[in-house]
Amino acid sequence: MTDSRREELLREKLSEMSIFEEELYNRGLELIAGVDEVGRGCLAGPVVSAAVILPKNHGILGIDDSKKLSEKRRLELAKAIKEKAVCYSIGMVGNTVIDKVNILEATKMAMNGALANLNDKVNRKYGKDIDWILIDALTLEDVPIGQTGIVKGDGKSVSIAAASILAKVTRDKLMIELSEKYPYYKLEKNKGYGTKEHYNGIEEHGVCEIHRITFLKKYFENIDRSSG
Repeated sequence: MTDSRREELLREKLSEMSIFEEELYNRGLELIAGVDEVGRGCLAGPVVSAAVILPKNHGILGIDDSKKLSEKRRLELAKAIKEKAVCYSIGMVGNTVIDKVNILEATKMAMNGALANLNDKVNRKYGKDIDWILIDALTLEDVPIGQTGIVKGDGKSVSIAAASILAKVTRDKLMIELSEKYPYYKLEKNKGYGTKEHYNGIEEHGVCEIHRITFLKKYFENIDRSSG
């Protein structure tokens, strides 16, 4: 494939993923925030949310669901998104709170935190609130701003996809840092997800202070049954 053809396809993809944004621009709305999270299914570490407002004609090619991108490409795109974004923000909720309130509520808390911080930045910069929120799958009842929940939104909206990239890059960096403190679980590789190496580390060394105990209950119950 030639470079020009590759660029043409990327521009077509960007156009397809900008449909929700274009509809809102056509209604006179400009400050459109995309929101997404990563880490809901992990055994360890926080759930991380990002909220980002891209300018209308940002021209960043290649933005997509973070799960579809290589680590190298995510890092490149995260840099471009941060450079061109109107504003962006991160929200994070740790494993202790996740165990206390459940992962869905913790996810909403992380999203609310990211949005509150983003809205503060927008207010300081423009003297107004965010115009609209595009959010992956959920709706946030406590946020008094118009919003659209889009199922699998990280593959359909460029704003949500950009948020998914920022959240993923932020969380991966944190888990790599935590792997130095907790080397037994191979967090630098699995980022807290339940891989064989991660479970092996738990079997040999037990859980550590960043594990989500509620996520491991069934695992420990199965061990108790097999040992009994």
